[in-house]
Amino acid sequence: MEIFWQEITSGLPDRQQLARVIIRLIAATLLGSIIGFEREKAGKAAGLLTHILVTLGTCLFILACSGFGMNSDGLSRVIQGIVTGIGFLGAGTIPKLSEERDIQGLTTAAGIWMTAAIGVAVGLGGARLGFARFDYYRDCPRAPRTS
Repeated sequence: MEIFWQEITSGLPDRQQLARVIIRLIAATLLGSIIGFEREKAGKAAGLLTHILVTLGTCLFILACSGFGMNSDGLSRVIQGIVTGIGFLGAGTIPKLSEERDIQGLTTAAGIWMTAAIGVAVGLGGARLGFARFDYYRDCPRAPRTS
């Protein structure tokens, strides 16, 4: 059991740092699940699991890089990679229906991108900023759909 505990906590100097990591992962999961639940309730393609995975994944990338002592320059490149990758993920949610000349999924793509930003903010230790972004996302006025 001692070997298991050492493997789990390797790279973390003490239990306080482990608690910080766990709190950040829980906060990222919570925020992603709230946004995902709202999207799933609205019947959108990217729902609960997608948003949880995005916030948790981005938070985990940030925690892993900062946990191994990456400097701010390297961390900046990781964040740039996350933003680019999430952009491609979001682009996959935007189908163009050529028959109707209709583009759908822009809000879903923007929501995934915003969810990734929340995960990065939480991973960097800005859980308060993550919650503030969530409040903005939740309270953002929605344009009525035109047919």
